[in-house]
Amino acid sequence: MGRGRRARGRDVTGILLLDKPMGRSSNAALQEVKRLFNARKAGHTGSLDPLATGLLPICFGHATKLSGYLLDADKAYQVRARLGERTDTADAEGAVIETAAVPSLNKQDIHTVLSGFMGEQEQLPPMYSALKHQGKRLYEIARAGEEVERKPRRIQIYDLQLVSHSNDELEMTVRCSKGTYIRTLVEDVAQALGTVAHVAELRRTQVGGFHAEHMLDLPSLEQLAGHGETALDAKLLPMSEALSHWPAVELDADSSFYFQRGQAVQVANTPSTGLLRAHGQGGELLGIAEIDTHGRVAPKRLLKT
Repeated sequence: MGRGRRARGRDVTGILLLDKPMGRSSNAALQEVKRLFNARKAGHTGSLDPLATGLLPICFGHATKLSGYLLDADKAYQVRARLGERTDTADAEGAVIETAAVPSLNKQDIHTVLSGFMGEQEQLPPMYSALKHQGKRLYEIARAGEEVERKPRRIQIYDLQLVSHSNDELEMTVRCSKGTYIRTLVEDVAQALGTVAHVAELRRTQVGGFHAEHMLDLPSLEQLAGHGETALDAKLLPMSEALSHWPAVELDADSSFYFQRGQAVQVANTPSTGLLRAHGQGGELLGIAEIDTHGRVAPKRLLKT
């Protein structure tokens, strides 16, 4: 007689905004949250280095279908850079491999340099990154003492502001496109200032439409767990919040019926291009849609069928 399969958690759907602690990997933080919620299915959206803290959206259940769209979202950070020392990992976890004098810098000099990094540009990914080369992670190759050629990536810096500076530190805020490496940005800024640097502290404050003020840390979640699963579930955001900054279209009952069966539907006054949220008459998020060549609302990713 075969053994029955044991349930591996409960079905939970929603999004939690976790304040990831320093020193813990994104996956370790995810597993801890998944355990607290006793959730069957969960995934995070965009890794943070163990050194980094801050906003790590965790998607449960059907919300995991939105993970890829959050990965593509713009992000914002607070970063503290240590001037005069370059490390092999470009952050405080690495070994110092180069030192340089720090020139006397005034606020205007720094503002001038930072303004030069605004806009669309190419950035060379660091060797200590999770990108793959011939099936191996770059950081695995780097740890073996090797370096390989990397292709520059197109990124965009929307905003780069100086918060404070001293003889050996810069504190900045950055708002950027997906795929931007803050460690590389810090090294490039330091070079433009005539010195070297590495990331001393990094905190993510925004992912798409999600902001840091709505985060919960692990101790708070542990405390909530003591009051039961209902208390935890009350902190989950609905799936639609992940796409709240997208345009939306409301479908009537007939259109909802066909849309949920994978068919494009005609809806008046829709945008001409781009992705949008498709909602039913009750406000429920039915899926992600795009406008097809005939101007119809076509399902791209169904969230409810």
